[in-house]
Order: sequence, then C-alpha cells, then structure tokens
Amino acid sequence: MRSSNPVFSRRGFSRDNGYAGFNTAPQAGAAAVGTQGGNPYATNPYAQQDLQQGAPPQAPVTTGRMTMDDVVLRTGTTLGVLIVTAALAWALLPVDDANIGRSYGIGIGAAVIGMVLALIQSFKRTATPALIVSYAAFEGVFLGVISSIVDNRIASGAAMQAVIGTLAVFAAVLVAYKAGWIRVNRRFYGFVMAATLGFVLLMVVNMLFAVFGGGDGLGFRSGGLGILFGIIGVLLGACFLALDFKQVEDGIAYGAPREEAWLAAFGLTLTLVWIYMEFLRLIAILNSND
Repeated sequence: MRSSNPVFSRRGFSRDNGYAGFNTAPQAGAAAVGTQGGNPYATNPYAQQDLQQGAPPQAPVTTGRMTMDDVVLRTGTTLGVLIVTAALAWALLPVDDANIGRSYGIGIGAAVIGMVLALIQSFKRTATPALIVSYAAFEGVFLGVISSIVDNRIASGAAMQAVIGTLAVFAAVLVAYKAGWIRVNRRFYGFVMAATLGFVLLMVVNMLFAVFGGGDGLGFRSGGLGILFGIIGVLLGACFLALDFKQVEDGIAYGAPREEAWLAAFGLTLTLVWIYMEFLRLIAILNSND
C-alpha cells in the first residue's frame, strides 16, 4: 500500500522497502504465528525467525526504530516552524494598497521556493531535516501573506476559520481511522488516486483558461462550482490524511528507521497545508458571493 502523498509514494512504508527484520517471503512457522484477521501484515517476522531456530519467540528490537513519539515530535517541529514564519509574514508584510504588490510577490516567491524544496525532498531516498524545515519556513511565509490578504481584504476572520476547519478535519479523520470507520485498503487507495488525478487536471485546465482567456477560467474556483470544488478539495485532503495515518502506522509496525519520522512529518504537513488552503479558498468564495 502506498500513499497518495508524494513523500510516502516515493519511499512508502511498505514491506518491500528492505527495512531490516521484515521478511517479504513466506517463512516456515508462519502458520504457527498466524495472521490476525487475515491480514498478512500482522505476521511477526521476529517470531517466525525464532520458530525456525527452535527458540521461543523473542520481542523485536526497537532500538533506532521509528515510534509514534518520533512522528509527533517531528511533525510538531515542522508545523511549529511553519506557524512561526506565517505569523512573522502576517506581521511584517502588510497588504494595504501601498504594499500589497510587494508582499504578494514575496509570498509567491516563497511558495515557489517551498515547492522546489518539497520536490527535492520527495525525490530523495532519505530524509533531510534541513530541507524539510526549510520547506516549512518558506511555506509559512506564503501562507502568512495569502491568509493576511484574504482576512484583511475579503473575509475578516477567514484565517482563524480555516485553521479551525483544518483542525476539525484532522481530529475527525483521526477518530474515524482509529475507530475503524475508515478502512484504508487498495480499493480506497485507488479511488482516492483517481479522484485526485481528475481534480488536479480540472484545476490545471481551469488555471490555463484563466491565464490565457482571462476572468475565472472555466469557473471551477468561483461561484457555485467553486464552492463545490472547494468541498471536494477538503474531502480529498481528509482522504489523504487517512492514507497518511495508515502509512505511519505501517512504518512503526514494520520497524522503519527513526529518521523516517521526518518523512512522516513532511507528508502530514503537506496534507494539512492542502486542507487549510482549500478551506481558505472556500471561505473567500463564500464571502465574495455575499
């Protein structure tokens, strides 16, 4: 199972990654260990190895392996940097009539740099904390500027509403995932990927029509269609979160190296930024239609 998140897709937490201690081929003694609920991922390879050697099953070695605490700490660090730089951009880059052009230009430049850093990290085989933290810093500058523009010039309070909406989606998906209400399997993965591909293609076509034809393009980001696609964007972000939770859970279960927690933090940050931007865009559309 691979996530739709480009970070996890590139180096997903799966059995074929070659993490030490996890065998992909069936082993003797697997039947004695059994699979829980018919899930082949539940087989304990350490127990398999001990059974082959005629020794009692031993607990797996966890030294140097990724834990949930590692993921939480790295994610908190990445989001903390993003929030701090967003707050600084909001405070130091005014968006009044005299300064909006300069501030917007800086925000777009930061977004481009952040995107380049994200692509570099996505195609690297190992996590580079400096790249991930730098991405968060530049992405924070962009979010600070764009949030200030929407909040001050379109809809007062939009940024806080978008933050609350993002936190609500995160909490709801986490509860639903842990309760088993969301079943992340290959069918779910295929559906999310197909829906995401269609969504992104439509947004690209709409952007091209807006650039070369002027106006709102095909209208996918304004009016009634804009509201519909904004809701779809938030729902896709929620699906990404479920996929990311599954990948983190599998990474811990399969004994991924501790440094992989940075990739988990990076992927979760990308998804949360997606959801926040969709909420911000949706709020702006709703207020512009008043």
